[in-house]
Amino acid sequence: MRNFSIFILAFCFPVFLFAQKGTVRGNVFDKGDAAPIGFATVAIEGTGLGATTDLNGFFTVSNVPAGKQKIRVSFLGYVDYTAEIEIKKGEILYQNVFLEESGTELKEVVVSGKKTQAKSEVQISKIAVTPKQIRALPSAGGQADVAQYLTVLPGVVFTGDQGGQLYIRGGSPVQNRILLDGMTIYNPFHSIGFFSVFETELIRNVDVLTGGFNADYGGRISAVVDVKTREGNRKRLAGIVSASPFQAKAVVEGPLLKLKEEGGASISFVVTGKKSLIDETSKALYGYVGDTTDILGLFPQSELWKAPNRDTNVVRGIPFQHEDIYGKVTLLTGNGSKLNLFGFKYKDAVDYGITDYGWNSSGGGMDFTVIPANSNTIINGVITVSGYDTYIEEADRLPRNSSINGYNASLNFTNFGRNSEFKYGIDLTGFKTEFKFINFKGFPIEQVENTSEISAYAKFRKKIGPLVIEPGVRLQYYQSLNDFNPEPRLGLKYNITDRLRFKAAGGYYSQNLLSTVNERDIVNLFVGFLSGPEEALYKPGTTPGVDANRTDHRLQKSIHGVGGFEIDVTDNFDLNVEGYYKRFTQLIAVNRYKLVGTDPNFITETGDAYGMDVSVKIEAKRAYLWGAYSYGFVTRNDGVQEYPPVFDRRHNLNLVGTYQLGKKKEWEAGVRWNFGSGFPFTQTQGFYNNVDFSNGVNTDILGGNSTADQLGIIYAAQRNGGRLPYYHRLDISMKRIFKFSKHSMLEVIVSATNTYNRPNIFYFDRVRYTRVNQLPILPSLSATYQF
Repeated sequence: MRNFSIFILAFCFPVFLFAQKGTVRGNVFDKGDAAPIGFATVAIEGTGLGATTDLNGFFTVSNVPAGKQKIRVSFLGYVDYTAEIEIKKGEILYQNVFLEESGTELKEVVVSGKKTQAKSEVQISKIAVTPKQIRALPSAGGQADVAQYLTVLPGVVFTGDQGGQLYIRGGSPVQNRILLDGMTIYNPFHSIGFFSVFETELIRNVDVLTGGFNADYGGRISAVVDVKTREGNRKRLAGIVSASPFQAKAVVEGPLLKLKEEGGASISFVVTGKKSLIDETSKALYGYVGDTTDILGLFPQSELWKAPNRDTNVVRGIPFQHEDIYGKVTLLTGNGSKLNLFGFKYKDAVDYGITDYGWNSSGGGMDFTVIPANSNTIINGVITVSGYDTYIEEADRLPRNSSINGYNASLNFTNFGRNSEFKYGIDLTGFKTEFKFINFKGFPIEQVENTSEISAYAKFRKKIGPLVIEPGVRLQYYQSLNDFNPEPRLGLKYNITDRLRFKAAGGYYSQNLLSTVNERDIVNLFVGFLSGPEEALYKPGTTPGVDANRTDHRLQKSIHGVGGFEIDVTDNFDLNVEGYYKRFTQLIAVNRYKLVGTDPNFITETGDAYGMDVSVKIEAKRAYLWGAYSYGFVTRNDGVQEYPPVFDRRHNLNLVGTYQLGKKKEWEAGVRWNFGSGFPFTQTQGFYNNVDFSNGVNTDILGGNSTADQLGIIYAAQRNGGRLPYYHRLDISMKRIFKFSKHSMLEVIVSATNTYNRPNIFYFDRVRYTRVNQLPILPSLSATYQF
């Protein structure tokens, strides 16, 4: 009986202790516009307890002793907030905090909230990008865009100014999941690669996970780019209008129901739109681009944009067009629960002369966060639909079309403990793909397919002394393929000192979505989408039709391993070094060289990506410096030979610097330089007369002259055995800010893209031996008015 009593006492003692304590949670807002403040430091004084706010300004502090306590909230550039609170046993107390901007000039930059987060979270191969960092980059047309900032990150390779694609640590675009407020965006970049579909002024944060990501992300085998947008102003009507030779844009936001400091609900909205101008302004300002009269002598005649059956004696300018619209309405309740409704429509088109290309994308949905009054578990979810349609018609006059329309619904639960977090959820994804392609032999490859995926995940993060451990698992079921795939993940971090931390991560990954990219082309424009084939697949290099040669599954799969260290050299000087390895155990591609009807529509490959990324960041009172260097290898093996894909870049270096001048920092100078080694391509061995016998027995196979459209190409036996010239480009800018009032200001930027006019290759038509370079020097002037 005594032993039983001791057992009951031992079992109940932790529960009794917990009952003597409570939880403090809440949201931190800017007092001026009620925008949430992320990475603020929250402390319960005298207890050693505290937390850092997340991107939504939310915080939770568990195990707070019952009774009267003093809470302190601090953030760089704001006056500290302190208040007396009283917490009861077992109570969950919600606290809204409004911080007021400080007028005091700070001597140095110290971001304590992010430093604290770096010690308590694994964060390997994760780069958080803020709007401030995006705006600091010298940008085309003087208008900052995340598309231009992503290219300076370690491990990221972008193929060019025009029609560029994003490759992350050996993964092709379709192997990288791009999310906007939980919606899948199938093509985030416009044909003029300077601009994305994301509006910089609406971005709250961008998380770029280049590998080793945990179980809360899935459905892709290489990387994730997660873009979160902010809500509209909850206090006043505000807006932005901006124009440059490249595009014009506007943002309007405000409250439908104002947020009050004493609490209560609020409703706000934000709408943004932008439209390209460069297709019209370039005729007057940049007529030397693609002009056969070659005004400035920038291009030799063979490098001009021209095509058969078209007038080549006119100024073509820069033939890009795009239009973007995005809107959001937000309901915020008195206890921090929130509902967002949002939608978008994006459009893009370009006519190079030798290629007519375009796409349309649209979607919408809702996300919500529920904060129960008496639970340490936070609930959030997303329901979205999105679609994408694209087409291309090149000189061969064989059109290619692709469309994908899908939905996503997810429900997530997060439980907060002291020095721990447990997150789990479910995810349902479905999409329909329609694809049509005709290869060089005239064989069509078509697909109309509906597919769905169901997944569940769980991950647990615990800080034990200097060690942070984050195991996770994702269970992925592909219904159309009847394939169940368990995917274990693991992240680790060890704090050697307050300034030096080692970290590692790894996991298994899979996906069902495929793309079609012509890797014979030096630069690719068209990217179509297909779901995993239901037909049999065969191992690389084996004979189709033999059962023993069949693959074990019809998915694309990979294994990641990442390790490295991060060091705070000083409070404002950070160094990060990571080595990585990705093994692509199965890749699936369209069989573009199908010769007879019995040939398979799809082929399989394997691949590897490995290398090292180094990044340096220095933040001072007036200066910001960023440097990133990547040394990487990417290979593919089709069973016949091992070869580098067209995005294999051995060296990639990016340097960014800004400096603020003037008593009130009203001037800012910026510079960015990018250097990259040449991409591989398959060399041309020769040409042949591709006779189609359209005249039957009367076809003249000896004396007939082939047009360019009828010439066949003989490729070198070694795939991608050649290398293009090195790429490098310098961009500069000078910004001047005119402040008229607290909320009214004008920003004028003078900038130059490709300042020393480097002729980097963009596109090459093998048959016509016609080369088009990336964009030449483009000076510009932009103005942005904020009210």
